[in-house]
Parts: sequence; C-alpha cells; structure tokens
Amino acid sequence: MAWVVLVVAGVLETVWAVALDGSKGFSRLVPSLVFVVALVLSMGGLAYAMRGIPLGTGYAVWVGIGAIGTALYGMVALGDAVTAARVTCLLLILSGVVGLKVLH
Repeated sequence: MAWVVLVVAGVLETVWAVALDGSKGFSRLVPSLVFVVALVLSMGGLAYAMRGIPLGTGYAVWVGIGAIGTALYGMVALGDAVTAARVTCLLLILSGVVGLKVLH
C-alpha cells in the first residue's frame, strides 16, 4: 500500500508544480488553490509512504516521479523541446525509480 500511495503522491507533485506555474506567482486564485491542495496531499502521501519505505528511497522515488511528470507535461502541453537527450535523461530517471523499487 505504501508504494501505491507514494506513486500517487509523486503524481500530485506534478500537479502542484504545474499549478504553481499557472498561479503566476499566486496572483490567480484557482491555480493557487490547486497548488495548496495538491501540495498538502502530496506531502501527506509522502509522509504516509515513509512509514514503510526508507527515507532515501521514498524521497528519491517521489521526486523522480514528480520530475518526470512535470517534464512530460512541459513537452506535451507547453511545447517544451522534445529531444533525444531529454528523453534519454527522463528514461534514466525512470530506470532509477524502478531500480529503487526493485531493490527495496
């Protein structure tokens, strides 16, 4: 169960990062509220998951999922460059996340 919660918390990290950008420095209400809610749920999920997952593993997986999700959102929805080097780097992060799960 801790791993499922950790993955959801990592996805919520992507949500709050996107909402933070959309809030334009907290000047827009709805994205600012989405940011706060997603941040609290994401941190709460990380805290819950760390009851059964070591700190280093949990945090690295949480950040990795958030980083991959945010980068993919940027490429798909915001027109960020999609290059072989960027995709390779994201695949390396993904392999690290999977590796940490397998080695746990």
